[in-house]
Amino acid sequence: MNKELNIKPVKDWGFNFRRPLTIAGPCSAETEEQVHETAKRLSKYPVDVLRAGIWKPRTRPNSFEGVGSVGLKWLKDAGFDNNLPVAVEVANVKHVYEALRAGIDILWIGARTTVNPFAVQEICDALQGVDIPVLVKNPINPDMELWIGAFERLNRAGITKMAAIHRGFSTHEKTKYRNIPRWNIPIELKRRYPDLNVICDPSHICGNRELLREVAQTALDIGFDGIHLESHINPDKALSDAKQQVTPEVFGEIIESLVVRENIDQHLEMEDQLDNLRAQIDSMDKYLLELLSQRMDIVREIGYYKLANNLAIVQPSRWNEIIETRRDMCDRKNLTDKFVAELFHAIHKESIHHQTNVMKQAEQDMEKASSDGEKK
Repeated sequence: MNKELNIKPVKDWGFNFRRPLTIAGPCSAETEEQVHETAKRLSKYPVDVLRAGIWKPRTRPNSFEGVGSVGLKWLKDAGFDNNLPVAVEVANVKHVYEALRAGIDILWIGARTTVNPFAVQEICDALQGVDIPVLVKNPINPDMELWIGAFERLNRAGITKMAAIHRGFSTHEKTKYRNIPRWNIPIELKRRYPDLNVICDPSHICGNRELLREVAQTALDIGFDGIHLESHINPDKALSDAKQQVTPEVFGEIIESLVVRENIDQHLEMEDQLDNLRAQIDSMDKYLLELLSQRMDIVREIGYYKLANNLAIVQPSRWNEIIETRRDMCDRKNLTDKFVAELFHAIHKESIHHQTNVMKQAEQDMEKASSDGEKK
């Protein structure tokens, strides 16, 4: 059972934000001139919030770890000059106090902090009684409960102006992304908490400039509420995350090229047009589940046969046959290899579960029969 969250969506935060919400600025504040020039050039484009990293929790020591508190004034002044609210990341209590003292408008909790409930709780304790918006990035590992836990802790501290930032998840796999999106996780978060706005951070998902627009558009296609991009006046010379930053002008090109998808709730007349198609899908899903249930009935029969003939549950030759033949089938069914492979891996896992239960139950029955015989 999901715990209720008291959430004020972005539209109720008291700012004149666009849809989708756009957040932009350098990964790190490096100099006062850099921050002001970035803000000035960004202000020519659709930007709602100016961001900059003040304290940078780097993976390795001796990397650039931010200019520290002095950068807060640079950021606040640049925001004031360009009529933009400003946002910074806070990772500990000291950061919170410094940011509040400087009049920062929005805080965000980074992925490395979200993963640590102790650190999140200390930040929440420091925010008791403070009415300020807080953005929460997903934890570096794909653990949605940790992500939700951060929102619950903020709520207990009295924070209601909350939104999520999806920045992808760390992986050892070699992919085209720096952090793989795993779109299903923020989608599920949005399903559980419809009032919670989700903002995509393509910069950290991609780790490079080439994929930024593609990922940003995917996020809007899915129905995300905003885009968070890092922008620097001279990206190649940036002191942190140079490869994923773009100039303010390129930022403008990306944002202005995006297609914003409409929310069906805002166009109720479209609902009727979708109802018939959705009804067909509902009927097919019911049929699919019935077929899967029948398939598992047969799987259990096979389990009894394997038990009677002392055969192992997993037969590699049969599993290889299924993978190969189903892949051939998908070529004629307009389905991707990846989807079919994942589908049948899930079915295979469930089949093993059913046959394992068959054998466990048989063992329990034998033990009970033996015990009853000894009692007699």
